[in-house]
Amino acid sequence: MVTDQLRALVHRYPLVRFATRRLRVRLPRRLGGLDPDRVPPWSRQVSFRLPRLESDTRRTGPDVLTVRLPGDLTVPRRLAYFGLARHEPESLACFMAMLDHTRPGAVFDVGAGVGVYSLLAAARTSRPVFAFEPTPEIAAAARVLSSSANLGFTVVESALSNHTGTAQLRRSPHNDMCNTLVRSTRGDLAHITVEVTTLSRWNEGATALPTVLKIDTVGTEPDVVAGGLEVLRRYRPWMLVKVRPDRGVEERLMALLDPLEYTWYPVVGPSPYEARTEIAGRASPAWERMWLFTPEPVPEGFWPSVRHWRTAVDRCAPEPDA
Repeated sequence: MVTDQLRALVHRYPLVRFATRRLRVRLPRRLGGLDPDRVPPWSRQVSFRLPRLESDTRRTGPDVLTVRLPGDLTVPRRLAYFGLARHEPESLACFMAMLDHTRPGAVFDVGAGVGVYSLLAAARTSRPVFAFEPTPEIAAAARVLSSSANLGFTVVESALSNHTGTAQLRRSPHNDMCNTLVRSTRGDLAHITVEVTTLSRWNEGATALPTVLKIDTVGTEPDVVAGGLEVLRRYRPWMLVKVRPDRGVEERLMALLDPLEYTWYPVVGPSPYEARTEIAGRASPAWERMWLFTPEPVPEGFWPSVRHWRTAVDRCAPEPDA
């Protein structure tokens, strides 16, 4: 128990985590020492390319983004090494095509992390973009991205669920992309209290017209949908939702979405994707289990658009070293 609390303390505070690692590089391996080359810096400058269609004549937004972000966050580290070409490329291509084929309106990025989907929507469209992220240091990194290149998407430091008030956010000890709301009253160092509201309640105050909705909340996606049913009925947005099997997520999503008559497509492999009658299956790796939910079958030109955007995303790999 003491060891768990010490580990939680280290993971909760970035400065403590950084100082602990700097101390461990001085220890021999048998005593828990770390390889200095594998210890992330306090901050890192990340430069990565953004996808653009070859047919784009408007030249909206930057082609390359350079920002300084916390050194140990997972997504900035991956972007530094691999660029966007290996950051959920199938999902990114589908998301960009959604922006091209849905009616004008806002983009809601729920469980935004540092805001990769949000920055792409802000860079390539004039839509209002809202990024919902409850983890304080990750939301702060998203605000850095928002202020870069005048992207200007709005970061909402709050969690969305099926109730309003506060909730416990459990920090993952291994991957900051896996922080999630839990049904717990524990107040230990592995949990923090965060503001929580429903999508429908938040949208009443924002008076936005959402037409694109992306949800990735590490297992609580049905709660987000349940708290936004009024929005889904009224605005009928297209949705890109991460579905993790074996947690009851699939069954709950089907129960919520079936009365709304959405069409369900698993986003895996080369498009076009076939509509399914149930949300199930292990067709894709754990980090790429996205599903596309549309209020009607997709139009004829959607799948070619997905393929064009996938080619554009593939071009966003880092330049090889000279």
